[in-house]
Amino acid sequence: MTSRLARFLLALLLALLTAAAATFGAAAAWRAIGGAAMSVHGWVALGLGMVGSVALAWGLMALAFKSSREGWDDRVDNTLDPGREREED
Repeated sequence: MTSRLARFLLALLLALLTAAAATFGAAAAWRAIGGAAMSVHGWVALGLGMVGSVALAWGLMALAFKSSREGWDDRVDNTLDPGREREED
């Protein structure tokens, strides 16, 4: 169980480092093209936006996996779907 936790934490750390590198790379590119300096409020807003986006994506993917594993996708009644051919009795 601990190796699973260690792999998860390693993947999380790698994702955070990648996001930080991309953020600072984009900021450096912005400064290189002569963009205005970003205030502390801008950095806070950028960080909150990134965390919120990652949390939303993580939550939606978790729901998709949960739905798939528990069979909720198989229980949907598609008989009234307009793009589906109806079977005649």
